Amino acid sequence: MKEKTSKLLLKAQNSIEAADILLKAGMNFVAIGRAYYAMFYIAEALLYEEGFEFSKHSGVHGAFGQHFAKPGKLDAKYHRWMIDSFDERLGADYGVDIDLEVEEVQKRVEHARQFLQAAQEYLKK
Repeated sequence: MKEKTSKLLLKAQNSIEAADILLKAGMNFVAIGRAYYAMFYIAEALLYEEGFEFSKHSGVHGAFGQHFAKPGKLDAKYHRWMIDSFDERLGADYGVDIDLEVEEVQKRVEHARQFLQAAQEYLKK
């Protein structure tokens, strides 16, 4: 595994742990951002390992769909989860009327955990 790939996966793990801490502190609007970024770092790591780098979120989202979800290298649900959490993060960061229930954010953090585990298993192959 490439060094940058490992570092991105560590950032993802740290983001998941931060999201857990933020949820316990009642900061679910901040925790959703950490859950999204965990998934973003995971997708970036997988793409980097395959020789791809992108400077924009949209580039990572699209390339992950093209190179991992569509060909079935990883379950397409991870792509959907990343896109959905991105939208929720945008709403939480920039909106004032968004209603993010704690349970929904907990679900996203769990999605990030599952995505990380799937990525680690994929990279071991």
